[in-house]
Amino acid sequence: MDIPTNFSNRRWDALALFSGGLDSLLAVKVLQEQGLRVLGLHYVSPFFGKEHLLEHWRAEYGIEVMPVDVRQAFLAMLPAPVHGYGKHLNPCVDCKILMLRHARGLLAPLGARFLVSGEVLGQRPMSQRADTLNLIRKEAGVTDVLLRPLSAQKLGPTPMETEGLVDRSLLPGIYGRGRGGQLELAAHFGVTDIPTPAGGCRLAEAEPAARYLPVMTRLADPAPGDFTLTHVARQYWAGPFWLSIGRNEAANHALEAASGPNDLHIRLKDVTGPLALGRQYAPKNPADAESANWPEAVIADAACFVSSYSPRARALAEAGEPVRALVVRGGESREIVVTSSRATPLGWVEPKPVAVSLWKKGKL
Repeated sequence: MDIPTNFSNRRWDALALFSGGLDSLLAVKVLQEQGLRVLGLHYVSPFFGKEHLLEHWRAEYGIEVMPVDVRQAFLAMLPAPVHGYGKHLNPCVDCKILMLRHARGLLAPLGARFLVSGEVLGQRPMSQRADTLNLIRKEAGVTDVLLRPLSAQKLGPTPMETEGLVDRSLLPGIYGRGRGGQLELAAHFGVTDIPTPAGGCRLAEAEPAARYLPVMTRLADPAPGDFTLTHVARQYWAGPFWLSIGRNEAANHALEAASGPNDLHIRLKDVTGPLALGRQYAPKNPADAESANWPEAVIADAACFVSSYSPRARALAEAGEPVRALVVRGGESREIVVTSSRATPLGWVEPKPVAVSLWKKGKL
């Protein structure tokens, strides 16, 4: 990756995986207290990342943080992580391996000697058991350069400690799922703006994971923007057909910004209503070929469904009157006449969390 000059023209002692959560913040502060120069690496994917907080972290905590884009690498790993998923679609072990492996490649360009991670032994059942921490370290190829300072006294000495680069006697030994040790450290460092304990990965949340599943399993080559689209509007599927419907004016603008060249737009002509976006995509399954170019019957069905989110269009339907919708595809706009209905022949449905569980068990 190209490293911004404001980071590459300085030399660092360590690079820290920095999510912005309390643990990663304290891991950096513990080493800064020993006079070490630490640069935070803030990894960004469609599912996590808070680039808008970079300046806040520098001003509030005195930590320099560089954003690192791993969108493509993460998407390549996501459909079949070697070490499986957590409760939902979170590939926590493989994710940490990916980031640490990538971070090792940044040591030489940034003149740093070792890596730092804010993991706490025993805090998370999937990725922070002793055996898993060892597995992550070995598979990422960072056994000789990784320090986990928050649990250092509960783990074996690292080369950085034995060689005297880091004073092991000054490192804590936090263990378990409680946050008492972290809060004591935060008070020690004068941290009053306590960030959330986790990095906020949407894959670990039931509702977002449900919206991601059909994107991950139906699209032949999903791009970062496909997953981002699920964040900005209501999501509906009818077989292979994917429809996003704006909730309000802000969501309508977000949908417009998220539009791609092959997307189809539906908007009501004479009454107030939402913008809808039909994503036409190359399918993973050849049987879903129509997803790349919606048939007219699908467009009409979708327009009926979209119009049901307009109170005025619903009132017209109750009076037996149709509404007109504008359909834009390939830069060409045309009108179609539809009758508002939430229950259309195609049966548009929202993705449900239970689908993720069924898919993971091979039952979907």
